[in-house]
Amino acid sequence: LVGPIPTPAIAHLTKSLNADAGIVLSASHNPAEDNGIKIFSADGYKLPDDVEDEIEKYVLTEKIKTEHIRGDLIGKACRVVDAKGKYIEFVKASVKSMSLKGLKLVLDCANGAAYDTAPHIFRELGAEVIVLNDRPDGLNINLNCGALHPEKMMETVKKEKADIGIALDGDADRVIVCDEKGKNVDGDHIIAICAIYKKGEGTLKKNGVVVTIMTNKGFDIAMDEENINVVKTKVGDRYVIDEMKKKEYVLGGEQSGHIIFSNYATTGDGLISALQLLRVMKEKGEKLSKLAECMRSLPQVLTNIEVKKKKDIDRLEAKKNIRDAEGKLGKKGRVFVRYSGTQNLCRVMIEGENKKEIEKMANDIAKAIKKEIGV
Repeated sequence: LVGPIPTPAIAHLTKSLNADAGIVLSASHNPAEDNGIKIFSADGYKLPDDVEDEIEKYVLTEKIKTEHIRGDLIGKACRVVDAKGKYIEFVKASVKSMSLKGLKLVLDCANGAAYDTAPHIFRELGAEVIVLNDRPDGLNINLNCGALHPEKMMETVKKEKADIGIALDGDADRVIVCDEKGKNVDGDHIIAICAIYKKGEGTLKKNGVVVTIMTNKGFDIAMDEENINVVKTKVGDRYVIDEMKKKEYVLGGEQSGHIIFSNYATTGDGLISALQLLRVMKEKGEKLSKLAECMRSLPQVLTNIEVKKKKDIDRLEAKKNIRDAEGKLGKKGRVFVRYSGTQNLCRVMIEGENKKEIEKMANDIAKAIKKEIGV
């Protein structure tokens, strides 16, 4: 037992303490009522899909009978001594002896699991830290705050004249930042900045990165200009990690802020990701706004539709609207429609050069989907 602590801390502790598995109860980036279970294997990685499916099948079909199990046969629970301290030192070790003295940052803890550990890490490294949303009550996790709602963080950065804003999600496995002007810097930009820097210092193994099909097309253009290989997977950090292991790449992630630095961690870690970005800022001596110029995002529209069932997208009548949009965009954009893995939502994402045009396309597709399977 460790108490409230970031999800990546469980991945690390499971491996370092030679445990058989790690279990996290977390809403992740979702509202409190969407609390779920994350399980890590003994080596600190998320379980494969087929293993998770098997566990879920047993639970949902009530095949597991517990009434005959005596309490003395189950084992016992005990607290890990100084779990937070162990994790704090692990995260700090990813930047060795780097000092953040002279750096002013705004930190949004999303009223989540990093409410205590995150401020300690940045302060112990010497930064001046202005903390937002560090008072979780079990219900306010991710509520109008954190990585999915960084507006307050961005405003505070401008007001306090900070160097950077850092917004974690509820379980701190993802991070979104903003520059000194309060402008949003998403996962695509963070990966691009770090990839270019790592290539320059000779630490970008196999000269490649792994991202997902949701990654902005502007990322591909930026990496092509730097002669960095890009491999894409379906959405989900576990698929990014699997591909990184296959290719022996050390950097990968998602636009949403799940970023994996496999030299340091087995899973996405918002705090390690933030520190790696700060390391680039310190080493280059440049403001984040300047570093973020390494890529230009194409206009992107993302629309969520609440659905009552997840019907095969290729069999929806809305498929005609999707094909029409793809035909109009050609090679200058793309259309991507998928269901959320954690909520009853259908996501419509369109990229293109004309914002108004893609907004209309997304709206037309969303209307068609809502008419057929919407709530």
